[in-house]
Amino acid sequence: MGAPRPLRIWAVSDGRAGIEAQALGLAEAIARLRPAHITPKRIGWRFGLGRLPWRLIPPAARTGDPIAAPYPDLWIAAGRATLPLSTRMLAWAGGKTFVVQTQDPRAPLDRFDLVIPPEHDGLSGDNVFPILGAPNRVTPERLSLDLARFRDTLDPLPHPRVAVVIGGRSKAHDLPAGLATELGERIVRSVGAAGGSVMVTFTRRTPAPAREALAAALSRLPGVIWDGSGENPYFAYLAAADAILVTEDSTNLATDAASTGRPIFVLPMQGRSAKLARFHAELRRRGLAAPFVGELTAEPYEPLLETDRAAREVLRRYDGSG
Repeated sequence: MGAPRPLRIWAVSDGRAGIEAQALGLAEAIARLRPAHITPKRIGWRFGLGRLPWRLIPPAARTGDPIAAPYPDLWIAAGRATLPLSTRMLAWAGGKTFVVQTQDPRAPLDRFDLVIPPEHDGLSGDNVFPILGAPNRVTPERLSLDLARFRDTLDPLPHPRVAVVIGGRSKAHDLPAGLATELGERIVRSVGAAGGSVMVTFTRRTPAPAREALAAALSRLPGVIWDGSGENPYFAYLAAADAILVTEDSTNLATDAASTGRPIFVLPMQGRSAKLARFHAELRRRGLAAPFVGELTAEPYEPLLETDRAAREVLRRYDGSG
């Protein structure tokens, strides 16, 4: 007998970087365990319908990549934009597609074969497999490859090299310019006293005044501040870092950082999320992160490998579903 054909996996999202990374990261982790062909699928909704509850969104209003038979072996979706499709995929495919949803779908769990939410969502059920944080695309190989592309820029920087990863405005948090200035001054004092350098990157959610305030402060240190143009150095910064500073507003950013095994220090923001507070408390309990109080060193820890753990669970359940 010949080798079994590769699994066909669709990684479905609305295309936003942080959301797509969850679906692609889990798909790629599965492909590291078993031959697979991954197809990213980016979808949207006409007429602003994506803001409605998933039950009220007609699938015919979908935009983006085609979603039609033949359906894949594994459907891996992330984000609320995918729910009008994910919740129907079991029926559309006649149960022949194994449907995986990351995050808490806030939909009946029997619409999915497996749901992989963050632990801090508190979701439970027979087909629920919680993980710490969110699936991501961080692997030693990816870090090494991206670091190699930016060595000419990063190798000359003095140690300790500190990656500064800044989020921004969300439902629960904000980063006003005054707080950004204060954080920038704290980072300057700490990194400056250590004789180190910074590698700074912002997200699309970082408010422009906060971005400008932080850039103005941190430009006094040796280092690089990515302006959003050209190739994204995010993974290279994580790979090159001796320590990582990350704002408290994002599960994805902290999970990415914890996948490196480097010391992580969390920068405060305005506002509060009870769920994210639980997440950061668990990071502290496991010795993976601590609030930023000026320190840049911490006890070593094993890199967080929750995406690989989730991938093994997907395949275990997929193999048992036939």
